[in-house]
Amino acid sequence: MADENDVLTNLDSNQPGTGPASGNGADNQPVAGIVSQYVKDLSVENPRAPESFQWRDQPELDVQFNIGAREINNELAEVELKVTATSKTAQGTAYIVDLSYCGLVTMRNMPDEQIHAFTYAEAPRILFPFARRVISDAVRDAGFAPMMLDPIDFNGLYIQQLQAKRAQEQSGGDMTPSGGNTPSGSDS
Repeated sequence: MADENDVLTNLDSNQPGTGPASGNGADNQPVAGIVSQYVKDLSVENPRAPESFQWRDQPELDVQFNIGAREINNELAEVELKVTATSKTAQGTAYIVDLSYCGLVTMRNMPDEQIHAFTYAEAPRILFPFARRVISDAVRDAGFAPMMLDPIDFNGLYIQQLQAKRAQEQSGGDMTPSGGNTPSGSDS
């Protein structure tokens, strides 16, 4: 059975890794998480209704996404997942859904590389299923069969974009942000 005095002595000891600055209430551990999530903007267009409900051609679907972020303060950022889904046939556009789905993300005691990776890879991965549900419901509410977007490998896209940026920098070119299917969009 341990002596209680040993426990108290160990809390106050000056041994490496056991002093007051290495725990014991100090807020020095990395923390990241979603504080809140919300629809910031949602637009649903059904420009050819009611004629579009009678079209029998297989629609051509185009889905574009972009990720943006802005710092709120030194521990809080807004991560924005923008998704545009368009359905077209030979007769015209059946519907267009534009969604801006956001999450407030807290990050503390993390190196810059981890903050960037969490902002542009992990946070969008967490937000995506909720954005996918909003789009599915919006398409259904517009009078069409719900559209379930395929899962997206945000981490793979993030790594791919970092590699492309490094290759561009090594070749001496200027990497300008591109729109559409980029994990960091114009805000990275």
